[in-house]
Amino acid sequence: MTVQEMKKAACEVIDKHADELIALNQSIFEEPELGYKEFKTAEKVKAHLDKLGLKYKDGVAITGILTPLEGRDHKAKIAIMGELDAVVVPNHPYADPVTKAAHCCGHNSQATSVVGVAYALVEAGIMQHLDGDITLMHVPSEEFVELEYRKSLIDEGKIKLLGGKQEFIRLGVFDDIDMMFMQHTSPSENVDGTELTPIKADGGGTVGKGFHGRLIQYLGKESHAAMPSQGINALKAAQLGLQCIDANRETFLDEDGIRVHPIITKGGDLVNVVPADVRLETYVRGQNTKAINEAAFKVDRALKAGADALGAEVKITHLPGYMCPAESSELKDVVFDNLKYVYGEEHVVRDGRGGSTDASDVAHLIPTVHMRIGGAAGIFHGETYCLPRPDIAVIGAAKALVCTAIDLLAEGAEKALHVKNSFVAPMTKEEYLTEWCRLEKGKDF
Repeated sequence: MTVQEMKKAACEVIDKHADELIALNQSIFEEPELGYKEFKTAEKVKAHLDKLGLKYKDGVAITGILTPLEGRDHKAKIAIMGELDAVVVPNHPYADPVTKAAHCCGHNSQATSVVGVAYALVEAGIMQHLDGDITLMHVPSEEFVELEYRKSLIDEGKIKLLGGKQEFIRLGVFDDIDMMFMQHTSPSENVDGTELTPIKADGGGTVGKGFHGRLIQYLGKESHAAMPSQGINALKAAQLGLQCIDANRETFLDEDGIRVHPIITKGGDLVNVVPADVRLETYVRGQNTKAINEAAFKVDRALKAGADALGAEVKITHLPGYMCPAESSELKDVVFDNLKYVYGEEHVVRDGRGGSTDASDVAHLIPTVHMRIGGAAGIFHGETYCLPRPDIAVIGAAKALVCTAIDLLAEGAEKALHVKNSFVAPMTKEEYLTEWCRLEKGKDF
């Protein structure tokens, strides 16, 4: 089969399964699960892999799934990834009544589109014409939330890192992968009955933020609230710490894009007891690693000042967040060609914007593209988020992903080898795990 014949056959298979894929997408949307808890979602994905007779490895980083497919030759190995988890949006119509999880970031469409790729590769017989291998990845825990819970998983020895792709890196999932690409569901044209935004997809970009995470605990001394002189008020210490952070904001340079947005997750125990255990979470976001580190130092200093002022104690747990975006221009060229093929040149642009995601961590090790594909409407991570155009977000996305894979691995995997040989990794795996993630070699990996 020629490249064009393979693409045509793959897209026809995806169209044949369109109703089934859209139903899967809706099923995942209606039963959202938070990171490292995506057990029902994983089972839904595996049901389709089982239907195709595919062998896979599940339970990777608790809920992740790896589905390897071999080509006729093995000159390159690519990964196509979708995410499994939801975020917390309590007022969303489909929010879980207990966990408040809701799929307001499109991960349901990501996971489903990768299932669509599986159908296309198997039923169209594509792999026997490719000169490289493909691993389909369903990865848990992209949203950097529920930090206390994930810290408990670390304490129990179940994970070492909070992000699913971070944990995949640590576990060696990417050790033999030459490149990875994925898509993220975004707003697009005609979702509200107008033609004001005709762009359906873009190839992602490097304008985005990385971040560090922090867990903060202020410890004071309890006393009766009517006799506060006998206690040490940890809540007031926390309030002072937050005020000190605010006082530092004017020192952040505009071009560094620093954002610090703490929340108080525990403000005390009883209203008539001076608070002695107060807890906060925060990110320190920025557009380059140096600026993030400098801002994080100021945040830590401010938090300590709040404790010192009241005679309280503060414990700050550093949590490695996600790195600033990076990209492979050569891989993006192939992705962009296939976005044009699927959606039409007038509906796509090569360069979009990046975001805060652990895909950026992968991008520092192997060529990576995090494209954005439309179909959504409403506010991301908000109660109005919805998916009025699954034909774009799921069906079109699956076609763009599989056609990119075909382009990369056909004809001696020439394009994949070009991408691989053109890439200079910003970091080694060891540097990433020790310098960014602060893990100890020989102990943690």
